[in-house]
Formats: sequence, structure tokens, C-alpha cells
Amino acid sequence: MDPEASTQRNPSKKDSWRSLLLLAYQSLGVVYGDLSISPLYVYKSTFADDITHSETNEEIFGVLSFVFWTLTLIPLFKYVFIVLRADDNGEGGTFALYSLICRHAKVSLLPNRQVADEELSTYIMESPPDKRNGSRVKIWLEKHKNFHTALLIVVLLGTCMVIGDGVLTPAISVFSAVSGLELSMSKEHREYAVVPITCFILVCLFALQHYGTHRVGFFFAPVVLTWLLCISTLGLYNIFHWNPYVYQALSPYYMYKFLKKTRKGGWMSLGGILLCITGSEAMFADLGHFSYRAIQMAFTFVVYPALILAYMGQAAYLSKHHHIDTSYQIGFYVSVPESVRWPILAIAILASVVGSQAIISGTFSIINQSQSLSCFPRVKVVHTSDKIHGQIYIPEVNWMLMVLTLAVAVGFRDTKHMGNASGLAVMTVMLVTTCLTSLVILLCWHKPPLVALAFLLFFGPLELLYFSASLTKFLDGAWVPILLALILMTLMFVWHYATIKSYEYDLHNKVSLDWLLALGPALGIARVPGIGLVLTDLVSGVPANFSRFVSNLPAFHRVLVFVCVKSVPVPRVPAAERYLIGRVGPPGARLYRCISRYGYRDVRRDTHDFERELAARLADFVRLTSSPQSPASLLQSETSLERGSGDEMVKMTVVGSAPDFLASCCVYETDESPQSVSLQESDFRASENGFRRRVRFVFPDSPRMDDSVREELEELATAQQAGTAFIMGHAHVKASPGSSFLKRLAIDYGYTFLSRNCRGPAVALRVPHVSLLEVGMVYVV
Repeated sequence: MDPEASTQRNPSKKDSWRSLLLLAYQSLGVVYGDLSISPLYVYKSTFADDITHSETNEEIFGVLSFVFWTLTLIPLFKYVFIVLRADDNGEGGTFALYSLICRHAKVSLLPNRQVADEELSTYIMESPPDKRNGSRVKIWLEKHKNFHTALLIVVLLGTCMVIGDGVLTPAISVFSAVSGLELSMSKEHREYAVVPITCFILVCLFALQHYGTHRVGFFFAPVVLTWLLCISTLGLYNIFHWNPYVYQALSPYYMYKFLKKTRKGGWMSLGGILLCITGSEAMFADLGHFSYRAIQMAFTFVVYPALILAYMGQAAYLSKHHHIDTSYQIGFYVSVPESVRWPILAIAILASVVGSQAIISGTFSIINQSQSLSCFPRVKVVHTSDKIHGQIYIPEVNWMLMVLTLAVAVGFRDTKHMGNASGLAVMTVMLVTTCLTSLVILLCWHKPPLVALAFLLFFGPLELLYFSASLTKFLDGAWVPILLALILMTLMFVWHYATIKSYEYDLHNKVSLDWLLALGPALGIARVPGIGLVLTDLVSGVPANFSRFVSNLPAFHRVLVFVCVKSVPVPRVPAAERYLIGRVGPPGARLYRCISRYGYRDVRRDTHDFERELAARLADFVRLTSSPQSPASLLQSETSLERGSGDEMVKMTVVGSAPDFLASCCVYETDESPQSVSLQESDFRASENGFRRRVRFVFPDSPRMDDSVREELEELATAQQAGTAFIMGHAHVKASPGSSFLKRLAIDYGYTFLSRNCRGPAVALRVPHVSLLEVGMVYVV
């Protein structure tokens, strides 16, 4: 969803404010669903075991003071005023920070890096670095390869914790909302009502994911806004009705009194207090859907005041009800007047569903980003909306999330254990964000090292304090995100490691261009009609799987294109800069190389669209490179990439968007009578519905178009109509003899299991089976 794309380029000041307010309103439903429902379980989790509510009110006022300053320092100061500015072309999240760092320092482990990628318009670099400040640190970071691996592990850790949060947040949110029924039921019936209703809502939520949220997305913002108005109104009512002086507890002095009285128990209770900031990371992760100003305005003027009033209201009520001494009675609903309890319960359930939907969609998004960067096994990604960018659905992940979420809800059956698990996951993600943002301040913003160190030392110890409190609850639920992260990190790191090793094998075993250009009729090589697309990860040379293919079947297509679909460390690649095309060998060989570049948030096209667009860009390349007066918008730059025969350099050209030249020259007829074809025409006959169909390509007579160019375009058009075949390698990766036990375990068992049980490259790229040619290969890495 990119609402800003529809705004005018030079809107008036009034229209600008109107658009900003609209974006801020829409962000309530997408960004703040999880954060807004935290009052349902914060006090209940905090007073679960470690501390009790006493007559002196020191505990409840101390918790309120901690909640206020935690909300003020982390979501407001850290995220709204600092982290949101560390965007990557308007995108946020863990991979956005990693992408920024990789562009400003050579610390990426991704293969296929090219100098041409730095010419992308979205490959934005900040102001030139100050050599006196961050250069020494940058050189040190680039020099030590172990740091590159450690940085990737930190990024994967944050990613795994986000996925873990996608399991825990729906469980605790819906369970906490439904737990309002406990006040209207006897103790014997609570367990038989709350858990089944929670499971039913969760099953419905995950079962409807394949429809997407674009049909009901308009419903999210009103629900969250209504919920925020309800909790803020209840907060004001409780403040004025029970304790108008509760505002005094906002003083940091009450935190000191709280810790002085409760000591170790107070420190351990921080694991429940930190739940007040669950969902804060969504402000940064969903930055690409909205604007910085819209998210800043929505939080500062709507969400933040509403949450503070809600927590103050609950504290005011509890300060006058000292007979409450159990976590069950300290829950959110006990402070809601009975006359409005049922409407509030209904709104709370709806708000919890909206908050859960936001984190589920975020989980799909971050897994898709991980997959694009070769850090996650291949899964099927379904785009649920053609109009709204980025709305995806991953079937395998959806059902696994549902099973795990139901297991958490049924297994724990209380807010205490779910809160302990969710708190550890949330705080780990925030620690990762703090570390990566410190590097962005140093490497990308080119601030002095002291500034980055000050940011790290201010927010780092605060988050470590909460993190340490969460770790003490390991046996009380915090083991769940740790176990999930361990499994997911092992899976992701094994997949990434094996992928890099496979690429290195391809790189070391590629065949020179001289070998390919030497193939010809004299060696018994035949050229068959059609276009052959050789899919490879290499950006230069001939892949070993193609040489094996030609050795066993001495024939290949009349038009052969080596296609490399690669990811670059930017969120999106403009369509006009996506294709990097070059000619391999002389024009008569009809051999080309195409590098199709995608960002980590780009939508991959269907195979049919990719075929058609690739053929169109090849035609543009043939036309425009032959003309000395090529439009700059279509022919943008040249970059020498590889050496062919002799000293000839193979040049790659960025071909921009243009109307489909081949389609504009295509004329369909259903006439069976033979006709002569001139030099300007080529034909292709096919049978369709009992009629003989002829496709003629009539190219315009232009004095600037050479006969050789016209002939090449005719062959390209004829080959396109004859059909396209995809030639891919079907690799079996094995550890080399003498490898360590861990490497053999990772490659021979871990990666082999994943590659056999996940979707293959052809399925992931949506290559039709009738057009697929797979070449078996054994990679010994």
C-alpha cells in the first residue's frame, strides 16, 4: 500500500495537510494495532508473580512511572525522532538498516555484487563521508570478515524474533481480549470458554489470510481509533472518579521507590512492564506504507496520549482497590464499569484481531525479504492485491503460524507465560535495531563515532535491563521465542551458507566465452527455433550446467539468453533500470546476457509477463545500440563486465521502459492462402481453433535501420512466436571429502532436507513444466 503515490506532485498546502492527515488516520489500523491493545495485559503480567499490590500504592505507582517513561523514551524518543529517520528510500525494518549498511560499507555476504548496481537511482548514498571521522571504523569493519558473518547473524536473529512475535502476538492479544468473559463466569467455566473461543477466533483469522486485507483494510483504522477513544475515555473517567492525583506517579522518583521496596522482585517484574511497548517496531517496519510525518503525527497526538491516559486510569482505579491481590483481578476489565463492559469487550476483540493481522502481514513480508536475499528456503508467495503494493500471502508459513499460535494458546492458557515469551522476542528485536542504527549513524550519516556511541550507550543499557528481566522468565514461557529463534536461525543460516557455496562452485566451474563462441555447425551443434533462457546466478561467463547440457544434447535455441535474476541491496529497482542487457559474441551468434535486478521489496513478475518484457527489452537493445542517437531515457549506461574472445570487452547496457516494439509490429491473420514475404516481413504459422493462423511482423521502413538490425529483429520476433524454453540446473549439493562434521551435517543433511521439502527453483520462479529443461548437476562444495 503506497497512498502517497497517488498524491499530486505539487499539491497545495491545504491538500498536503489533508493527505498527511489521511495517511496518519490510515496508519492507525496498519501500524498501531498491536501497540494500542497492550493495556489489556501489561498490569496483569506485571503483577503475576514477582510483586503484589499493597496499601501503600508504591507498587502500582512505580509500575505506572516505569510504563510512562518506557513509552516516552523508546517509542517516542528512539523510534519517532531517531530510528524513523534511518529509512532506506522510505522503507524501514531490519533489512532496510542492513541494506543501508551494506551500501555504505563492503560488509555484505550476498553474491553477484556489481559496480553497475551502484548506478541505480535508488542506490542512494548520503553526503560524502568525512575521512577524519568514520573511515577508520569503516576500514576495520570491511577488513574483518568475521564481522560480516556476525552482522548477518544479528540481522537473522532480529528476523527470527519478528517471526516469533508473529506466533506470540496473536495468541496473547486475542486471549487477553477474550479473557474479559472471566468476570461474567464462574471459575469452573472460565477454562472451557476462554480458550475455545480464542482458538476459534485464531483459526478464522488465519483461514481468511488468503483473501488478503485489501477488502477489509478500510475497516482497520476505525476499529483502532474507536478502541483508542474508548481506553482514553475510560482512563479519564477512572482518573477523575477514583484518584485525580495519580499524575504525580509520573515522576521518576516513584521508580526509585518501587525498586527500593521490591528489589529483585521489582527488577523481575520489568519483564511484564516492557509489554507496554510491544508493537513499537511496527512504526519502523511499516514505514514504507506511509510517510515519516504521518506515523510521527499519529503516534505523538493520538496513540501516545491515549495509552498514557489508559495506564493512568487503571492505576487510579487500582490505587483505591487494595483488596485486589491476584493477577486475575488486576486485569484490564476490572477497571471497566459494568454498564459498558460488554461493548468494550467486543471492541477489544476486534482491536486484537486487527493487531494480530498487522503482525501476521509483517511476518509474511519479512520472510519474503529474507527469501529474496537467499536467507530463507523457497516458499510460494501469493500477491493478494494488484492495486496495493506489498500485500502478500505465503500458504506454508500461514498454516505453520496457525499451528504454533494455537499450541501457545492451548499450552499456556494464561497471560503470564505468553507475556514472558512475547516480551523477550520484542526486546531482542529492539536491541538488534539499536545496534544496527548505531552503525547507520556512523557509516551512513557520517556522524562522529561519539554520536553513534552515545546513542548505543543511552538506549542499549535500558533495553538490556528489560532483556535481562525477560531472561529470568526462561522457565515461565521465555524459552519459546529462544527455541523458535534457534530453529529458524539454524535453518536460515544453513540455507544461506549452502546457497553461497553453490554460487562459489558455479563461479569456479564456469566456462569461458571462447568455448561458447567456438561452438558451431562444424562441431555438430544445431540451432533450433525459439528462445532459450538459461537461468543462472552468474553475471559473467557460461554456467557449468549449460556446458553439460550442450555436451549431452548438441543443440540450443536460435536466440539464447543467459538470464541472471539477482537481488540488490535496495528496497525497489525502478522498472526503467531493471534490465541490464549485453551481447555475447558477434551479432550473428544471437547470444545475449540479461541481468534482471530486484530489490528486497520488489514484486517478482509472472513468467509470462517476464518472457514478454524480456523479449521487448531485447528488441529495444538491438534497435537502440545500433543507433548513435538512442534516447537517453531508454539507453542509460554501459558497464564493462567480462572479457570475451581476445581483448573484446562485453558491455552491458541498461535498457529502460518503452512500448513493446515487437507487439507493435505484430499483425495476426487467419488466411490460409500463401503469400510472399518481403525483407520487412517474417511470418509464423500456427493452428488455432481449426484455422491456420499466420503472424506477420511488419517493421517500419526507416533509413536509420540497417538491414542487419532488421534481420536480427525478425529472428528475435520469429523466435518469440516459436516459444520459449527455460534451461535450469537441478543441483544436488554435497560436502567435499574431508569436510568437518558440522559442514557435512549442514550440507548433506540440513540443506538436502530443505531443498527436497521446499519449492524448487522452477516452482518459485513459476516456470511452466512444458517449457522447462532441467540439467542434473552434483555440486561438491
